[in-house]
Amino acid sequence: MELTPDQAADAVERHDCPTCEVMAPSPCRTRGGKVAAKYHTARFILVPALRELLEVPVPGGRFPGRPWQALPPVAAADPGPAAEPIRIGYARCSTKGQELDSQVLALRAAGCSRIFSEKISTRVRVRPELEAALGLCRDIKSAAPGQSVIFTVHELKRPARNAAELMTLAAGLQGARIQLELLSGPLTGIYDPNGLGAMLFAVLAVAAQLDRDYIRDKTLEGQQAAAARGNHGGRPKVIDEDMLIFALALRAKGVAVPDIAQKLTIKTGANAGKNPSVASVYRALADADAAERLGAADGLGDDIDEGMALAGWDSSVAGSTRG
Repeated sequence: MELTPDQAADAVERHDCPTCEVMAPSPCRTRGGKVAAKYHTARFILVPALRELLEVPVPGGRFPGRPWQALPPVAAADPGPAAEPIRIGYARCSTKGQELDSQVLALRAAGCSRIFSEKISTRVRVRPELEAALGLCRDIKSAAPGQSVIFTVHELKRPARNAAELMTLAAGLQGARIQLELLSGPLTGIYDPNGLGAMLFAVLAVAAQLDRDYIRDKTLEGQQAAAARGNHGGRPKVIDEDMLIFALALRAKGVAVPDIAQKLTIKTGANAGKNPSVASVYRALADADAAERLGAADGLGDDIDEGMALAGWDSSVAGSTRG
């Protein structure tokens, strides 16, 4: 590095060596061969203002001209308090008649910064809010790998009630380094995927699936028992028996179906007090005509069987001739 005459004179006066960066780690010497009083670098010469600002105290074992001595190890810097974990909550119930308030309140009390909730059955493969919650957890973890992210649910059967799906969900969270937290149940707290925790999680996942299957079987049994009593469920009929009889009488007099619909009034349900739609009247009349034709066909068959019996014929043989 070439210096101006003024810079070189200043270096000689201060016992500075302009080639110290090349000669390091040997002691810095003056042009007369004496050891300089302190270390320096060329940038101190190029920028005089840095001479005092960037001067670093030299330990005793590192002073120019003295033998090298090992310094005590430097203590590790305090990393400071760890960042608070980010909790993402998810609440779910199966039907619209159920409530989510208790789950949401529990998730808020746990410190969830964002809560996703939906009313949807676990039989639905794609649950939008669940996918959004898991996606947010993955996004936070990818943006800040050192940040602790916790996926929090009220109980084990909220994200899924199928054993295979629960195991897949837990494995996916573990692979993404996202923790799973349960607020109630035998595994309350942060789920530990190692040791007995994994075994207990598998047992509880199977139990959740068995519970779901039991509820489904009991629901089907109840529907079958109600159907045997004549209650087939579903929405109540818009046109009851009395309205149907009145509609048939009006049609027999030649009244048009739109006019019949204007003369009928719904008695029960959300549309009570309103007129049924023309399509509903057409459908009710068509069902009545079909039932009447079926009843007439059954009555005709019974008459034929009775006449054949009186004539001494075997109705089981002659039955093949009837349509």
